[in-house]
Amino acid sequence: MKLPQNLKYTKEHEWISLEGDHAVIGITAFAQGELGDIVFVEIETEGETLEKGETFGTIEAVKTVSDLFMPVGGKVLEVNPDLESAPELVNKDAYGAGWLIKISISNQAELEELLSAEEYQAMLES
Repeated sequence: MKLPQNLKYTKEHEWISLEGDHAVIGITAFAQGELGDIVFVEIETEGETLEKGETFGTIEAVKTVSDLFMPVGGKVLEVNPDLESAPELVNKDAYGAGWLIKISISNQAELEELLSAEEYQAMLES
């Protein structure tokens, strides 16, 4: 599996893409593959400020529901509006059109605690 090198990753299988002091968050291709066909994404935290590790929503697949965790603390600025009518975008394009939320980052130092693509890949292989 080829991982985008420009992203940071969590052990809970979220990815984060930095855009200045803002960031885009989604789940990894590995995570969506493990979940299977995604049928619903519920994120009701828009406008809220959450700490690193807090749940910002849930993602529902045919067989399971999983929590979504903040990779870093921040304010949820936007939820991907396309997921309401097309949750399968997470399966089809996990690193692109299937993004979940955009946030403003509270503490840039928390980014240093995230995994690089190489570290995430090594975790998956262990």
